Amino acid sequence: MTEPVLEVEGLTVRFGGVVALDDVSFAVAPGRIHAIIGPNGAGKSTCFNAMTGLYPLAAGSVRMADERLDLLHRRRIIGRGIARTFQNLVLPESLTVADVLRLGRHHRTRAGLLATALRLPRARGERRADDQIVRSVAEILGLEPHLADPVGVLPYGLRKKTEIARALCAEPTVLLLDEPVAGMNDAESHALGECIRECREQYELTVLLVEHDMELVMNLSDHVTVLQSGRVIADASPQQIQQDPVVIAAYLGADAVEMREEAATRG
Repeated sequence: MTEPVLEVEGLTVRFGGVVALDDVSFAVAPGRIHAIIGPNGAGKSTCFNAMTGLYPLAAGSVRMADERLDLLHRRRIIGRGIARTFQNLVLPESLTVADVLRLGRHHRTRAGLLATALRLPRARGERRADDQIVRSVAEILGLEPHLADPVGVLPYGLRKKTEIARALCAEPTVLLLDEPVAGMNDAESHALGECIRECREQYELTVLLVEHDMELVMNLSDHVTVLQSGRVIADASPQQIQQDPVVIAAYLGADAVEMREEAATRG
């Protein structure tokens, strides 16, 4: 069997007396698009925040290869090849798209402030390499015509793409996307889904996805983990998840399961 690129074991997060995540475990296979879904308040974004060091763990571990990511400072996690987007867009509106994408390259800068200010050869070489990555990522996400535009003038859909592009410019091996198509119409969601698939193939990524758009999830994902009230209630292929009565009940209520069963019996 293929070794997982990312393993979450017994993840537990508490806020005071509230248990936000309760013994959550799942494994992410390399090169796959793995979705985490669940009703509002299920703990999906909390899971991302715990995995990337924003929330402390009450118990459990997050491993990448043989390393415990949960023991690292969050600034070092990106250096291990993990980049992410956030549920709520927070982009510096006065910067151009190109400048925002270059921010994703910050952790790879080695030339130093003085060398950059003096435009020494090492700094110029880094800038050329950064610009090449920025252009490549912008092209695949359809942002190349907007590289000189301030982020603040872009429509919402292009801002969402800009945030994903910033994360890709970090050259991750694992990309975490927190509700990438939230607020988009069906056509925009479908187009961005295709971009995510293309980016996975182009950059040989493993993608971990939190999303409410079930059509996107089922069409895009290779594997799905379902959370409810901070616990894992299902972990399987999209096809199996769609038929799981526990998942259906979590989303639609127990009555919906009974109606489906009655309809199947009548059919």
